Amino acid sequence: MRIIDTHVHIVAAIAGTGEEGELRAVGDGSGRARYATGSVIQLIPECFGADCVSAEDLIREMDRNEVEKAVLLQGNYYGFQNLATWDAMQKYPDRLGGAAMYDPYAAGMKRVRAHLFEELGFRAVKFELSIGSGLTGLHPALRLDDEVMTEAVQYAAGQGQIIILDIGKFGSPSWQVEAARSLVVSHPEARFVFCHLLAPNGKTGDEAQWRQALERLALPNVFMDISSLTHNIRPDPKPYHKTAQYLEMSAGILGADRLLFGTDYPSVLKEYRYEECVNMVLGAAFTEQEKEAILYGNANRLFFGGQ
Repeated sequence: MRIIDTHVHIVAAIAGTGEEGELRAVGDGSGRARYATGSVIQLIPECFGADCVSAEDLIREMDRNEVEKAVLLQGNYYGFQNLATWDAMQKYPDRLGGAAMYDPYAAGMKRVRAHLFEELGFRAVKFELSIGSGLTGLHPALRLDDEVMTEAVQYAAGQGQIIILDIGKFGSPSWQVEAARSLVVSHPEARFVFCHLLAPNGKTGDEAQWRQALERLALPNVFMDISSLTHNIRPDPKPYHKTAQYLEMSAGILGADRLLFGTDYPSVLKEYRYEECVNMVLGAAFTEQEKEAILYGNANRLFFGGQ
């Protein structure tokens, strides 16, 4: 079955920022990184044996798993990777699409986005809102429907960009579902993608609120990627029955034609093999047509102009 991965990352250099300050490589090629607070995390899976992840690394993983295309996203976790993303898209135009990222609260943001979208020609934008490694960690008073974010979305909509939002973990200050809905409803001409299926935590007591959030965002111009789902709802041991249940619930609310396969490569490789991510979709109670739509068709139409 043909596959498009709509949520992958490359890392030219670890340059993250978040609520714990800057995040930089420890420097021993281990893929570990240290925040300004002194805390150390395994950012890049040990299997890479490096502090970076190249487009060539990604293409090799795609080829091993018969993935036809992928969409390069960015997040403050790794740091802004606009130029590396653009270079990769130019080098592999038949394999890679991508989204630019910028801080709409930065003083020089108009010059930045003019270069990214009007000169380079990016056709998608991602806003990472999460507390730990996103805009809300840097701007704690941020509201998705405030003047700054509203203007940023208006600009993106006017440019015809696909608008990708990661609103962070379930229940966190960045998880602003109603504000997000307001943006979507106010821009019916724009196409929105929400990352990680709104990051459910797998707790029985929170499931109803997560389902309600999906219902509030079940709008004609909204898609959701399913990346990191098993990680977010863990523990979910093989054969990942809970993941299948959440996928099936999501399709029941949004429709299978609104779900996009994604892995969150490379971090996903710290816990799962790439083929396991594919098999989580293949093992769910979907028709063959629905599996094809989730793994390939929806993304091909949205990001690559396919039929």
